[in-house]
Amino acid sequence: MNSELITTPVTADLLRGALDVERTPYGLLPHRLPARARRQIPDEQLAMAESQPSGVRLTFRTAATVIELDTLPTKRAYRGLPQPPDGGYDLVIGGRLAAQATVPGGRVRITDLTSGVVELREGPAGTARFTGLPAGDKDVEIWLPHNETTELGALRTDAPVSPAPSGGRRVWLHHGSSISHGSNATHPTAIWPALAAALGGVELVNLGFGGGALLDPFTARTMRDTPADLISVKIGINLVNSDAMRLRAFVPAVHGFLDTIREGHPETPLLVVSAILCPIQEHTPGPLTAALEDGTVRFRPTGDPADRASGRLTLDVIRGELSRIVAERAADDPHLHYLDGRSLYGERDHAELPLPDDLHPSEEGHRRIGTNFARLAFGPGGAFA
Repeated sequence: MNSELITTPVTADLLRGALDVERTPYGLLPHRLPARARRQIPDEQLAMAESQPSGVRLTFRTAATVIELDTLPTKRAYRGLPQPPDGGYDLVIGGRLAAQATVPGGRVRITDLTSGVVELREGPAGTARFTGLPAGDKDVEIWLPHNETTELGALRTDAPVSPAPSGGRRVWLHHGSSISHGSNATHPTAIWPALAAALGGVELVNLGFGGGALLDPFTARTMRDTPADLISVKIGINLVNSDAMRLRAFVPAVHGFLDTIREGHPETPLLVVSAILCPIQEHTPGPLTAALEDGTVRFRPTGDPADRASGRLTLDVIRGELSRIVAERAADDPHLHYLDGRSLYGERDHAELPLPDDLHPSEEGHRRIGTNFARLAFGPGGAFA
């Protein structure tokens, strides 16, 4: 620690992309669901996912050339596999990636894929350090690791810090699965929603939750109550791979989710996006199983394609229903739109950039999805144009 640096407390007014903050014994913990919604979370998976600050960033104005941020991370690992690399902290100046850092140590949440048992190992806090930054006043963003729960301690700089002006950009509120959360991306500005937001010139609020895009009413109420200029919901993959509901329950659940959002955003552009191509789930119901194959986690479906006749869900079934639902509702809701996820990542993309674990895209896949979303949603004729 450099004693000559100025210490600034990390407060909620320096955060963007978080919907709530919690005071912990260490510092400030950003949340992507408010406390009322968190009290209704039914499983540890979603509780962990919403606490991982995907899309959350510290934003401030400063002339500093040295910036330090103390954090206590909680990292993920799987028993029997090497621990993943430390999560990344991306420092962005004027919209461009200027520096990167990691924080070693911290807690580790170890999951046994066979039994599902989770062990939490304690570890020390650390510091993300950025040096040699350009002199002069500038707007700085520090994007927090998308895949590590991150408690924030002190912010230290060699020049004073003030909250950055809003800039007047539109706010894009997005909800989706682990792909929207950022699975397999190596750093936080490389997840597809962050890439699309940068290309679209908007402020991102990312409610992409690994394993948690299940049409939960508390998520719909959160979206209803969150200020936004643009809204998208990506629906499909978690409903199939968890085998969470049948067609009879799915259709009214989609209507209810959209109805709830519309209670707070009656005329906001609302884009319903179906799943990207995922060959193992296109015609085969879940649930999925995860297994180690040659040191790599691979996902496999366990359902029978014939069960579609009894209402079990697959990606092709869900896409057909979403297209029909949106078309019917759009007759009375001209601001409602549909986008087939295979236009973001389809057969040609899969041939070029296959899914490394058969479920999630690679980092190059994220770039492809983000670029295509920006073109189709923010470009001419798009729902967010």
